[in-house]
Amino acid sequence: MAYLVLARKWRPQNFTDLIGQEHVSQTLSNAIRSGRIHHAFLFTGARGVGKTSAARILAKALNCEEALSDQPCGACSSCLEVTAGNDLDVLEIDGASNTGVDDVRELRENIRYLPSRSRFKIFIIDEVHMLSTNAFNALLKTLEEPPEHAKFIFATTEPHKIPITILSRCQRFDFRKIPLAKVAGRLREIADAEKLTISDRSLSLVARQGEGSMRDALSTLDQVIAFAGDEVDDDAVQSLLGMVDRRLLLDTVEAVIQRDSRRALDSVRRVDQLGLALRQFTQDLLEMFRGMVICKVVEEPAEMLDLVGDELKELKALAEDATLEDLQRIVALLMKAQSELVHSGYPLLTLEMSLVRLATLAPSQDLGKLIKHIENLEKRLGSTPLAKTQSTPQRTPPQTRNAPSPQTTEAPPPKKPEAPVVTSTDSKGWQGLVEQVKQSRPMLGSVMEHGRLLKLEPPLLEIGYPNDSFMISQLQEQDICQDLETLATEYFGQTIKLRVSAIDNMQQDAPPSLVETRQAEETDRMRRLQDDAIEHPALKAVQNIFDGEIKKVIPIDKGFV
Repeated sequence: MAYLVLARKWRPQNFTDLIGQEHVSQTLSNAIRSGRIHHAFLFTGARGVGKTSAARILAKALNCEEALSDQPCGACSSCLEVTAGNDLDVLEIDGASNTGVDDVRELRENIRYLPSRSRFKIFIIDEVHMLSTNAFNALLKTLEEPPEHAKFIFATTEPHKIPITILSRCQRFDFRKIPLAKVAGRLREIADAEKLTISDRSLSLVARQGEGSMRDALSTLDQVIAFAGDEVDDDAVQSLLGMVDRRLLLDTVEAVIQRDSRRALDSVRRVDQLGLALRQFTQDLLEMFRGMVICKVVEEPAEMLDLVGDELKELKALAEDATLEDLQRIVALLMKAQSELVHSGYPLLTLEMSLVRLATLAPSQDLGKLIKHIENLEKRLGSTPLAKTQSTPQRTPPQTRNAPSPQTTEAPPPKKPEAPVVTSTDSKGWQGLVEQVKQSRPMLGSVMEHGRLLKLEPPLLEIGYPNDSFMISQLQEQDICQDLETLATEYFGQTIKLRVSAIDNMQQDAPPSLVETRQAEETDRMRRLQDDAIEHPALKAVQNIFDGEIKKVIPIDKGFV
C-alpha cells in the first residue's frame, strides 16, 4: 500500500477535530442542529488551517445517511465517499484551474439536476478568488436564486479579491492561525499514535516551523521522520530545520540584559560557527525581546505569545531583570539592525557591533523621577538668589580718531604717528551721515558702511576702501560721487568734497568700518552670553541630571548687552 502522508492520514473528520477553529465549529454545528442552513458559505484564512477540511466535514454533516447532524457517522457510504473525494453529489472544483465563464456555465447547468441520492448537491470551490470577472458574474445569478437542493462552499486565502456582490450573498467564516501550543499538542497526539520517540522540545520546533498552519507542521514532521527515523534526536531536528538553538538565544538575551559585551560577542561567534543564518538569529532574538515586553505589560502573556513548556517561565524571569524602557530601546535597535543586515557587505560585523551597542546601553532613568528632581531644583533656585556671574569688561571697538561723534562714546585707540588724522568741527558724525544716506539711498548707504573713515574735516570727507574692492569703483564714478557729496552737504549744512582712497588690506592703522565694528560687538556679545549661560546654576544642574553637554547657545533677547 502506498504511503499516506501525515497531513492526509490525520485530516480532521468531524468538527471536534478542527484544532484552533472552535468558533467555526460551534457556529456550523448550531446552524445544522437548528435547521438554519445558509445556501452559500465562504471560508477564508491562511493556508493549512482547515478550510477545505471544514468544507468536507460540512458536506458530510449535510448528506450523512444516518441523519442531518453536526456529528456525521463517518461510516455510511456517503461519508466514506466524501472523505475519499469521489461522491457524485459533492463536487470539489479547483478555482485556479476552472477560471473561465464556460466552466461556471457548465456548473450552472449541473446545478439544475437533483442530487442522485443525497439531500443536497454541494459544490466546494477552492481558491475561488482565482475565478475571472465574467465567471463571477455568471455565478452571481445562481447565488441570488439558488435551487433548494444546492449548497455552495467557497474557500480562499485572499477574500479581498472576491467581488462584494458575491461576498454579500455568503456566510463568511474567518479561519485563524492555529496557536503554537495547540499545534504542538496535536503533534504529540499524532506522534504517540504513530509510535514516534520525540521530545516536546523537538515538537515545539516543528510546530513553530508551521507558523500557525497544521498542514505545514505535519509536512515538517514527515520530513523529520524521513531524516531521523522513529527515534528523533533534538539536535537532528535543529540541524534539519536550520533553527537557532533556544539556549543560544537565551544566552544572548542574558548577555545584553547583564551588559556583558564579551558574552554577547561570543554568542555571535557561535552563530557563525554553526553556520546559522544571521538574519534568522536576529529575528528570533527580536521575537524574544518582544515577548519580554509583552510579559511586562500584559497580565496573562500566554494568550499573546506562542510559547510552550518552560519557555514562558524563562522569558518572565529574564524580563524581571530589565526595565520596560530598556526593552523598548533594545527592540527598536534590533529592528534597525535587522534591516541593516539586508544591505550590509559585512553582516557578521554589523551584528557584532549591534549587540555590543545593546550590551553597553546606559540604563534608562525613570522620567517621573527626573521631572520631580527638576521641579525640586526649580523651587530651590527660586528661593535662593542666583550667584551673580562675573561680568567681563566690555571690549571697546576701535573708533575714528579725533572725530567728535555724539552717537559713540568709545575711547579712541592708541594714537600712532602714521595714522591719518581725522577731525571734525561739526556736531554731526560719520555714523549719522551713513544712517541718513541709507534712508534715502539704501544701496549707497550699504556701500558707505563698508568704507573706512580716513578724514572728516569739512569741507573734506575722505573714505578708504581696499584697493581691489568693487565698492571703490562704485564711489569713483562721477554720478555716484556727486550724489554722495550732495547728501553730505545737506547733512552737515556746508559744502562737502568727497575723496575716495585705496588702502591696503593688510594696513593695520586704518580705522575699522561700521560693519566691522558691529561684527566685533556681536562677537563680544555672543562670547559673554555663552559664558553667562554656561555658568548659570540652573543649567549646570540640568547638565548633571542628564549628563549632557551644551552644543549651542542661541540668544533670545536681542536687548542683551
